[in-house]
Amino acid sequence: MVDGIAGIRARIATLATTRPVLAAALLTAFVSLIAVALPSIDLAVARLFFHPGVKPTTTFPLEDVSALLALRRAGMGVTRWAAVLLVLTVLAKILVPMLAKAIPMRGLLYVLTTLAAGPGLLINVFFKELWSRPRPIETTIFGGDWRFQPAWVLGGDCPTNNCSFPSGEAASAAWLVGLVFVVPERFRRATLIVTVGWTLAISFNRVIFGSHFLSDVMISWCLIATVLLGLRELVLVRLDQVKVDAVEAFLARLGDRIIAPFRPKA
Repeated sequence: MVDGIAGIRARIATLATTRPVLAAALLTAFVSLIAVALPSIDLAVARLFFHPGVKPTTTFPLEDVSALLALRRAGMGVTRWAAVLLVLTVLAKILVPMLAKAIPMRGLLYVLTTLAAGPGLLINVFFKELWSRPRPIETTIFGGDWRFQPAWVLGGDCPTNNCSFPSGEAASAAWLVGLVFVVPERFRRATLIVTVGWTLAISFNRVIFGSHFLSDVMISWCLIATVLLGLRELVLVRLDQVKVDAVEAFLARLGDRIIAPFRPKA
């Protein structure tokens, strides 16, 4: 029995090392299967934080804790500032030639494409538009008006494009873990610890607020991990340096055209 478990663990470790994208996709499928087969897990976790009557404004009283509200604001702020910093970095590549060479183009492409493809298109455009899963606090089980809907099941009662499945804030936090692949090697361990810790804090904060089910955040993590690892392979490993240089040259030409009218004439 022990040998069998050890063998399974060894095979999983080998798969994660040799085919990480496939491993992330399989993990997504595994977590999703559990969420669909055992929706009672979502309900049991949400019940841990459901205490009606404690606060007059909510059935999830931790939602009113000032420190946790500040954490949520910080989570949204970090994502916004990261996006602003990326825009400023691209502008620096275009407009400040001296800085252009100090910013690795391949790493910048990776960070931009993962943000756009993961939290942007996949989570907030695709899933949020199609899945209408009510948040825990919105379901009749926890004092709301809409029926409970398991993960991955279409046809929920939530009428907007900002519903529970999957978690956008968990996805945005998990995207930061991808920085591990672009920071200098001596900073990677610290970056991993900080970004994983941040992801856990931001994600579970949403769960204890009654704003997301456990499966919402866990499936978000898995989807973002698949995007991060897939684009790592495509952008950081396989993308030809000629194409990277072509993007950099295009930005340089664009910068020249923008700056040209402001240069003193000879």
